[in-house]
Amino acid sequence: MKFILLLGLTMFGGCAAVERVGMSFLYKKAPLPASQVRRDLSYFPGSANLKHRLDLFLPAAKSWPVLVFVYGGGWENGDKALRIGGEDVYGNIGRFFAAHGIGVAVINYRLQPEVTWRQQVADVADAVAWVNNHLASDGGEPARIFRGGPSAGGHLASFVALNREVAARHGVPRLAGVICVSGAGLDMADEETYRLGNRVAYYEKLFDEGGKNPAWMRTASPVTFVTKDAPPFLILYAEGDSAALRRQAQHFHDVLDRRGVRNRVVVVPGESHTRIVLTLSRDDKTAGPAMLEFLGAR
Repeated sequence: MKFILLLGLTMFGGCAAVERVGMSFLYKKAPLPASQVRRDLSYFPGSANLKHRLDLFLPAAKSWPVLVFVYGGGWENGDKALRIGGEDVYGNIGRFFAAHGIGVAVINYRLQPEVTWRQQVADVADAVAWVNNHLASDGGEPARIFRGGPSAGGHLASFVALNREVAARHGVPRLAGVICVSGAGLDMADEETYRLGNRVAYYEKLFDEGGKNPAWMRTASPVTFVTKDAPPFLILYAEGDSAALRRQAQHFHDVLDRRGVRNRVVVVPGESHTRIVLTLSRDDKTAGPAMLEFLGAR
C-alpha cells in the first residue's frame, strides 16, 4: 500500500510536464506569510535525525486549536517536505489550516525497515508531547490538541490517541479529537478486510517484528484499545478507496459506536486514496470543510 500521490503519473515516466498538469488540476495553493512558518524544529532532544523534525504553521491570532499532522506512506515511505510537480503537499495543508485559525505541526517520523512500528508510534507520541509543551507561548491551546493523518498516518495517529499506556509513557495529554483519513491497519484482525483484498503478508511483515510479536493483529491495531473515554473521531475516506479500506473505516466507526465514542464518518465523493490528500487543503471540497468544523475553526 505505497502512498504515492498522483499514482497515475508514473505511467508517463514521472514526466515533469505531466506532473505540472496534474497538480494544476488538483492542487490549490494556500497562502500564509512566511513569518508564520517555522521549519525543521527538533521534537526529540539531542537527536540529529531529520526524521525527528517538524514544521509549524501558526495562525495570526491567539488561542487556537492545534492539529498534529502525520503523513502516510505505508509505514515505509514519506517525508513532511514531500513535493509533487514542484508543489509542497503537506506544507500546503499546514498553510491552509493556519490561515483558517488552526495551528498545525506537520511532523516527520522514522520509517521502516530502519525502525519498528513501535518506534514509529514513539516518534508520533514524542512529537505530540513536544507540541503540548511548546505551543502555548505562541498562542496555542494545550486543551485543544488534535491529531490526524491519512493512510498509515491515520493508523499511527489513532494508535497513540487510543493506547493510554503509550500516551502516559511519552507525556501525551488527552486529545481533543482525532482525524483518520482513509486509515489503514485500524483493525488488522478483521477477516473481512482481507477477503476484500488486503494482503495478510504485507501487514505481517510490518508488524510481527520478525516473529517476535505473534499477536500482531491485535497488539498493533488501534481498534484494540478503544474504550468509552476515547477522544472524538472524524473518519474520512474516499469514495474511490479500495473496498478493504472502506471496510476498515466503517468497521472502525462501528466499534467506536459500540463503545460509546463520539464519531462521524464522511465519505469524500469523486476522490481516490491518493487524491483525497490534496482535498484536505481546499475549502471547495468535502474533506477540508469537514475537518475545519471538527477542529472548531472560527
